[in-house]
Amino acid sequence: MSGHSKWASIKHKKAATDAKRGKVFTRYIREITIAAKISGDPESNSRLRHAIECAKSVNMPGDNIKKAIMRGTGELDGVNYEEIAYEGYGPGGVAILIETLTDNKNRTVSEVRHVFDKYNGNLGDQGCVGWMFSRKGLIIIPKEEIDEDDLMEIALESGAEDMKLEDENYEVFTAIEDFDTVLNAIKSKNIKVESAEISMIPSTCIKLEGKHAQQMLKLSDKIEELDDVQNVWSNFDISDEEIEEYNNS
Repeated sequence: MSGHSKWASIKHKKAATDAKRGKVFTRYIREITIAAKISGDPESNSRLRHAIECAKSVNMPGDNIKKAIMRGTGELDGVNYEEIAYEGYGPGGVAILIETLTDNKNRTVSEVRHVFDKYNGNLGDQGCVGWMFSRKGLIIIPKEEIDEDDLMEIALESGAEDMKLEDENYEVFTAIEDFDTVLNAIKSKNIKVESAEISMIPSTCIKLEGKHAQQMLKLSDKIEELDDVQNVWSNFDISDEEIEEYNNS
């Protein structure tokens, strides 16, 4: 399960950048809207609560959040979004799992297939790679924030399943139902959290280098750019040097 803190940190920073052009606002508004269909009360709806926290982290105006909730609960008219997952393979045979929210599934599958075909991927059948992933809570904490043994004690006592050091960050894994409890326990100690999300964790990772690494980074970026895409998960592991080369290309 190596490398998750690296990718979670990249996604977290990318969200802050995307917020400048409104892309991430659209993504969070859709998530809030569909989460609010379950319940408009964030205290009893953990999915909605987390979506609101993510929206606030990129400085989304409170009025936007309120209207998105009201569309989800039916108090305001809005688009009827459908949740659809797509699965496929990238360069080097890595697994890719895509979560979308769409009001037109024919448009969405056409756009996803086009990106796979153009950027060295292969869109597969439903279930072809999903079995490789488990939905878990993932909390990322910078290493300089706390001693490893101290964090381990806080995390495990509050219900975390596992914790490990990956590069410059700690990765804390939780069951979905324990995510909020563990996160609150960490925050109560005034420990800085780099990112916290419900993530799809792969059982194994594939190391990519050279051409395959560069192609995979391009494919991942192009998938993320699609309007209907909410999340992209994969089991590739790429070095910081490869990422820097891609960013400078």
